[in-house]
Amino acid sequence: MPDFPGTSITRHLTGRRNVSVYGLTWAMPMVLWQLIFFIFPLMFLLLMSFWLVKNYRMVPGFDSINWEKMYSKGYFWDAYWRTLIYASVATIVTSVLAFPCAFALAFKTSANVRRWALFFLIIPFFTSYLVRIYSWQIFLGENGVINKLIGMIGFGPYPMLNTPVGTLVGYLTLCLPLAVVLQLISLANVDRNLVEAAHNLGCGRLRTVFSVIIPLAKVGIIIAAVFTFILSFGDFVSPYYLGGSKPPTLSILIIDTTKSGQQWPRAAVVAITMIVTLLCVAFAAVTTAYRKRA
Repeated sequence: MPDFPGTSITRHLTGRRNVSVYGLTWAMPMVLWQLIFFIFPLMFLLLMSFWLVKNYRMVPGFDSINWEKMYSKGYFWDAYWRTLIYASVATIVTSVLAFPCAFALAFKTSANVRRWALFFLIIPFFTSYLVRIYSWQIFLGENGVINKLIGMIGFGPYPMLNTPVGTLVGYLTLCLPLAVVLQLISLANVDRNLVEAAHNLGCGRLRTVFSVIIPLAKVGIIIAAVFTFILSFGDFVSPYYLGGSKPPTLSILIIDTTKSGQQWPRAAVVAITMIVTLLCVAFAAVTTAYRKRA
């Protein structure tokens, strides 16, 4: 039986509508999650930054005094740039250390070894991050394991605990396994035919890595770096327990601000500044990762 005019168009539109409803149904839990646990708390945090503290109690209002006070303080900007530098250094060091490990697992080992390596890389996340940081105090102290070993060959002791070095070690403890996993997943999906073609055209091993493999695995490498930066930028445990908390990073500054006269609105200013910074870095990195080469 022939279709009436417009029947195929109607069927096509109906099919598209069913697909969109199906997709929306599966996407709804994620949308609700983002609204409840990210958008609403962020809006409340922004609103709270304009409240006032009177007699150690927050009073709803709309006053920009908290923004003016925090942004006019030199210690705030010192903490901001310190946190930014720490996170950037941690991102660079983590990415550089993770790449050879991920490369070796992706190209120099069997699939069975790769699976076991992934398993052991994930194991650290089964334990408390705070416990792992506390354990580093035994190694980094002036009389710790590392200085004792260095002392056996006539060097040291070197101050590592309560220094930026200790903070960096804590960041690596947190981020390095994750960076290796993310880079490994990306490198394992590189087309081996393109690598062989590069060798056949006369590319050496080093040139192949930088001209073929890294561009093909660019997304995973950048995403790993973004996760490292985000985790390091907002981390409180490492700069507090391994870095000595003085001078403070932004996360420690939030704690100090709330303890000083219950200044939660000013702490909200610091938190929003951190969130905006992380969003800018994340959007810039993702744009770079998925930008197609001209």
